[in-house]
This record gives sequence, C-alpha cells and structure tokens, in this order.
Amino acid sequence: MIKVLPLNCSSKNDPALYMYIILCPCLNLLWKKNIWRTCTPPPQIVILCCISDPPFLFPCKIKHMMAFIEQEANEKAEEIDAKAEEEFNIEKGRLVQTQRLKIMEYYEKKEKQIEQQKKIQMSNLMNQARLKVLKARDDMIADLLNEARQRLANVAKDPSRYPALMEGLILQGFYQLLEPKVTIRCRKQDLALVQASVQKTIPIYKAAAKNNLEVRIDQENFLPSDISGGIEIYNGDGKIKVSNTLESRLDLMAQQMMPEIRVALFGANPNRKFLD
Repeated sequence: MIKVLPLNCSSKNDPALYMYIILCPCLNLLWKKNIWRTCTPPPQIVILCCISDPPFLFPCKIKHMMAFIEQEANEKAEEIDAKAEEEFNIEKGRLVQTQRLKIMEYYEKKEKQIEQQKKIQMSNLMNQARLKVLKARDDMIADLLNEARQRLANVAKDPSRYPALMEGLILQGFYQLLEPKVTIRCRKQDLALVQASVQKTIPIYKAAAKNNLEVRIDQENFLPSDISGGIEIYNGDGKIKVSNTLESRLDLMAQQMMPEIRVALFGANPNRKFLD
C-alpha cells in the first residue's frame, strides 16, 4: 500500500515549494525530480515529488518506478537462476564424473578378479591333469614291476639258471661285507643249494680278498618261503646286513634303470635338459 503525504520545504529559489512524501514498503530509493538519494532503510521508503508537477502524474511516476524496480528484480532473479543452474550443472557433472570413475574402477577390479580366478582355475586344472598323468605312469610302472616279480619265481624253478645266480649273490655279499665271519639266511628249500654254493665261493673270495672267511648258514631262521629266492648275509654280530634276495635285486635294478624304463615306456622328456 502506497501513502502520499504533503511536505513543506523551502529553498532560495522557491520558498513556497510543497512536496509530497510517498510511503511505499517495496521501494528503497528516494526520488526528487530525477534525483535519487539513499533514504531511511526499508520497509518505509520515501519518494519526494515536487508540488509543481501535476497531481495526476503521481500515479504514472509511481507506476513507472514500480515497473522499473520489478524489471530489475526480474533481471536479478534471472541472474540468480542462471547462476544456480550453472552451479547445478557443474556440481552434477562433477558428481556424474566421480560416480563414473567409481563404477569404472569397480568393474575394472571385478574384471581383474575374474581374470585372476580364471588363471587360478586353469592352473589348478593343469596341475590336476598333470597329477593324473603322473599317477597313470606310476601305476603302469608298478604294474610292470609286479609282473617282473611274478616272473622271478620262474627263475628259482629253472635248474640251469638258479645255481649260478645263487653263487653270484653269495660271492657279491662276501665282497660287500669284507668280514672274517658272516651268517647266511636263505629259504628252507634252498638250503642244499646254498651249502653247495658256499663251498664253491669261499676259495674264490679268499683268492681275491686275501683274507680268511668263516661262513655259517642259519638253519633256525629261514627266509619266508613265499619270496622268489636269494639270500641275506649278516656280519659276525648281525648288525650289518646285505639283502641279496631276488626281490631286493629287482628293486635296486628298477631304481637304477628308472630313467631308461620311463624313456622306453613314455618316450624322452622334452623338458629335461640334463641326462645322467
């Protein structure tokens, strides 16, 4: 609501000059014949109009002033809206970029985890396959050795081969121990053969070793009858033993010839750089 109040003022040119005070709560400038000055603070703002102006011009001047102020307010509001929109777009872009980077980082991390899991699974599968191959090869070698053990029984049954083999096993035991007194254990069914072989091998040993030798055949503790054959020789106090049974000789030969056996069964290993 606008109020117009009369005001008396004087000047050198026109001491009888009358003016009006127009009170408007929405104005914050003082107007007097195109002269603007700061007035008392709102909400009560003063506009001075010269009385020489026609009274009917007051509403026009006030309306013009209000339109001007409204235009400035609208421009200011538009400026604020534009600035707010700009700040909003900047902040929105920053947030979008931040979230985009987070999402990209998350999926890159997931991709690396999946790739790592694939490598681990592939490595596990390759190791499992390698272990299966190794187990199959070991099983094949074990079957081969079992078959060889079964054939050893035929050696002891061959009278043309077994006596010479027994003499060689006994003489080798003598050389390995190099003791003046030894004890021989054998299967019960080989007792006669061992006694005959000892009589033949003692002179050979004495001639080679230049030492006397006393041999005792243990006739109380025989080797198991289910083994393929051969003997065991002990030193005088029984603390050192040389096992020359057919099974132990087979195991020793299998251990020494395992590289050749593997090459014969599975071929040469392409990854092996050095050969014994």
